[in-house]
Amino acid sequence: MTAAVEAPAEVTPGVYDISAELYHSDPIPGGSLSSTGARTLASKCPAAFKYERDNPEPYKQVFEFGTAAHKLVLDDGPELVLVDAARWDTNAVKAEVAAIRAEGNIPLKRAALDQVHAMAAALRAHPEAAELLEPGSGAAEQSAFWCDNGIWRRARFDWLRHDGQIVDYKTARSVNPIDLPKAFHDHGYHQQQEWYRDAGLALGLIDPEKPFQFVLQEKDPPYLVTVTTCDPTARGIGRHLNDRALYTYAHCIETGEWPGYIEMPLTSLPTWVERQYA
Repeated sequence: MTAAVEAPAEVTPGVYDISAELYHSDPIPGGSLSSTGARTLASKCPAAFKYERDNPEPYKQVFEFGTAAHKLVLDDGPELVLVDAARWDTNAVKAEVAAIRAEGNIPLKRAALDQVHAMAAALRAHPEAAELLEPGSGAAEQSAFWCDNGIWRRARFDWLRHDGQIVDYKTARSVNPIDLPKAFHDHGYHQQQEWYRDAGLALGLIDPEKPFQFVLQEKDPPYLVTVTTCDPTARGIGRHLNDRALYTYAHCIETGEWPGYIEMPLTSLPTWVERQYA
């Protein structure tokens, strides 16, 4: 990277046990770049990144369900509160749900609560996943901050094992091996893996010989589980995209300019269409 910003002297690189809200609010003076932000810079443009940074995404129920699953699997996070009402559109139930969320907890219908409990039970029955996420073998939801050539970076580990291994738990529509390559590409998991490994290595938290492991679980019965990691090619692409995002971020910070997409005077059809008509 050729562009850099001055690191605030009052910040100490390290790993911290802080709330998700504080982490996502970015407590670094002057700002820091997360894996999510790097993926936005790599897949979209600086203008989109800046908008998303300045306008946090509104509440979505799908995020709440994922947090609930994390709570039961990792035993860390907000409390899960049953709202056992047939309808959630009455004023009384709306007020109850809003009060639960205001306290930082997660309201769930009985079916959703039963579902996340069933998912946690299925995961504990998967030998490899259960061993990786065994209670007492690590620490959940740890936030890491480090400085890289003047750019502050941050990451939040789902599960940081005491033996120096990172484990990331994700719910998914499918863990079929046929579907995983597209899912990893669409969600940028190859970038996330390398970003988190950078954090672990920079702060001396991980054993470089131990692989980063994704534990993925389907959200529908029988709640199938798979454990996997990115292959060398995917990791190389992830590192390249992260480097490009870091350079772009540093340049935009330095210049104060956050451009949109490069305009193209001519637009072609997808290559598969061109091959079809060739």
